[in-house]
Amino acid sequence: MTFSFSLVLVWLDLAGVFFFAVSGSLLAARKQFDIIGSLLLASVVSLGGGVIRDIIINAGPPVAFTNPAYLAPPLLATVLVYFLFSSVQRFTSLLVLFDAGGLALFCITGTLKALAAGMNPVAAVLLGVTTAVGGGLLRDITANEVPQLFDPKDIYALPAFAGAASTAILSLTGTFTAVSATAVTAVVFAFRVTAWRRHWHAPLAVRGWHRLGLGTAENGR
Repeated sequence: MTFSFSLVLVWLDLAGVFFFAVSGSLLAARKQFDIIGSLLLASVVSLGGGVIRDIIINAGPPVAFTNPAYLAPPLLATVLVYFLFSSVQRFTSLLVLFDAGGLALFCITGTLKALAAGMNPVAAVLLGVTTAVGGGLLRDITANEVPQLFDPKDIYALPAFAGAASTAILSLTGTFTAVSATAVTAVVFAFRVTAWRRHWHAPLAVRGWHRLGLGTAENGR
């Protein structure tokens, strides 16, 4: 690699933390949490995936608890939403956009950290996806929402799989650079947002079943 791997990884990670933190604070605003609840939800979504990742790769204490810089994005996101939310329109669109940004960045950093820890490519891709979707899953459960990961009318994990797999291939072939990282981020972001806007979805668990409200039959009945 022609750039500092560790430095770029930290900046990508912090950017992902910020994007996910904003999505958490936006959801807290919609649920009418107080500002402390907003900060806690922002922290859960933005740091949860990274904590899971660091525990799995046995990296010692999760970086979220050893590097104070990781506490700044949730605090900043909480303050921004507190002052700007009253003038924000199209709430759901904003939440999806920030969530997609965090998803795109975390699937890259999770995969790279797994590879750096000596995990095989398949395991690294799976950990990259886990890092990307873990925080959002914790956010939705905490806020008593149906997790986007399990929404049958949406695609959430597939963009993360695409980004993690692309990252692993680029890293193993020695072609992962700042430019390629930006390209992967943009593709995953566009994939996720386009899937949401156009209502793309994967087949249901049983062939022949229909989604509620999208077909004449409901759950095969």
